[in-house]
Amino acid sequence: MRPTPRVLGRDPLPGPWRPGGGVPHVWLLPIPDGGAPWPQDDLDAGERARAAGFVRPLHRDRYVAAHAGLRRLLGAYLGRPPAAVELTREPCPGCGEPHGRPAAAGAAFHFSLSHAGERALFAFADAPVGADVEEVQPPSVVAEVARMLHPTETAELDVLPEHARPAAFARCWTRKEAYLKGTGTGLAESPSVTYVGSGPSPASPPGWTIDDVEAGTGYGAAIAVAGSGT
Repeated sequence: MRPTPRVLGRDPLPGPWRPGGGVPHVWLLPIPDGGAPWPQDDLDAGERARAAGFVRPLHRDRYVAAHAGLRRLLGAYLGRPPAAVELTREPCPGCGEPHGRPAAAGAAFHFSLSHAGERALFAFADAPVGADVEEVQPPSVVAEVARMLHPTETAELDVLPEHARPAAFARCWTRKEAYLKGTGTGLAESPSVTYVGSGPSPASPPGWTIDDVEAGTGYGAAIAVAGSGT
């Protein structure tokens, strides 16, 4: 069943995290162009430095909104001010160095953040979780990148009429990114390795559950949570 995300800024903030619920929490943040910029007060020094490095104000504002929104949600789940949330990294599953999945110190849950265009997507779960949102790309981009996918996914796209390929590619790519972010490997694993499918229903890898997320017209989105799967 496709999760319906709660909308940050419209729906009430959550209460403290209660482990054992089993259902991931999914939040969406619309970041409209020309909207009032989010304040940077809650960001840490590293996040502020990253924000200052953007050349275009639009990209800076989107980054700040996504990361300030994440801190607002983390603070609500942890019962502490957003600025007091300490962000860390889990060990990389490949090399053991501390550049794996993002984490919050003292949290009894896992989380993932993704942002693209005018959307930011957040997922929180008891188990490792990955989230991804992407803008639907034009057919020319799809034709170029589709060769990087699992051979069966490439074949699925090839048989579709051209007008249907962008949405199918967006489904496939966001599922794949969400899964790879959830495992902590990221694109260290080639997109051609794991099959997640491009059709209406995701194909969950063993030990994982992938769900598409409704992110609005022009966007594809998905989350992947460790556990279940086929």
